[in-house]
Amino acid sequence: MKVLIEEYMVFLRAEKGLSGNTIEAYNKDLELFASFMAERDIDSPRHVKRSDIIDFMDEERIRGIASSSLCRRLVAIKTFFSFLRMRHFIAENITEVLDSPKIWHLLPEVMSPEEVDKLLSMPSKKSALGIRDKAILEVFYAGGFRVSEVAELKLGDLNFDVGCVKCRGKGDKERIVPLGRKALSAVKRYLIDSREVILGKRSSYDLFVTRRGKGFSRKGLWKLVKTYARLSGIKKEIKPHTFRHSFATHLLANGADLRAVQEMLGHADISTTQIYTYVDKGRLRDAHRKFHPRA
Repeated sequence: MKVLIEEYMVFLRAEKGLSGNTIEAYNKDLELFASFMAERDIDSPRHVKRSDIIDFMDEERIRGIASSSLCRRLVAIKTFFSFLRMRHFIAENITEVLDSPKIWHLLPEVMSPEEVDKLLSMPSKKSALGIRDKAILEVFYAGGFRVSEVAELKLGDLNFDVGCVKCRGKGDKERIVPLGRKALSAVKRYLIDSREVILGKRSSYDLFVTRRGKGFSRKGLWKLVKTYARLSGIKKEIKPHTFRHSFATHLLANGADLRAVQEMLGHADISTTQIYTYVDKGRLRDAHRKFHPRA
């Protein structure tokens, strides 16, 4: 199993062009999966059953693994088995029809529109740093960006005339994402009233800059989001990726086309985007259970 995982990592790196962070995460997920199978004396993917995969996912859930990590583990396993089938190492890809019965435990955490509004209202409207932070949070939600994508945004990536921004996603693939009027307004105010104050006499090509006059790191943006999440008092674990989940869920809930959301998120496979349709169905199910007299 471990040899095949190593071959799959080489495949992802050489042929799929995935980022180092994604490859490292998939490798960790599959190593955990292989260890779980080894405990059951299963040393080859040929001997893995669907029930084994479901048991692994359930075990991870019981351990308290975050829903986003559980989703990624499932994606890693499914793409691994697709690779094995493509290379004819297995006769059947048992994960093709694996719409896990535990899917409700795998749904990503999202904020309600009201919670988003509350969080976005936290930064100060008067200080240079508060104006910057407001723009950062607005951009996270407006475009559904990954934290690394926001960290790498440059001044030249913005196009106010069209109302969009160019970003570089996984595998260094570029995509154009529209920004709403509120995000554009927040970014304009940051550029006019805040950015030069923060930079002083220094210069930078980065869109969002720190007090040191440099671009943000992923860790820096992570801390910024966590700080405002704590100040908001929202009783959910909010991370930069929570904005991404909320962005996609709210678009689909309001009637957006799944393919359009896939393009905005930069997902190579639409099945990755489809998880957000389950999120909305989950809300409908909860509402039915709560209000229907015979639920």
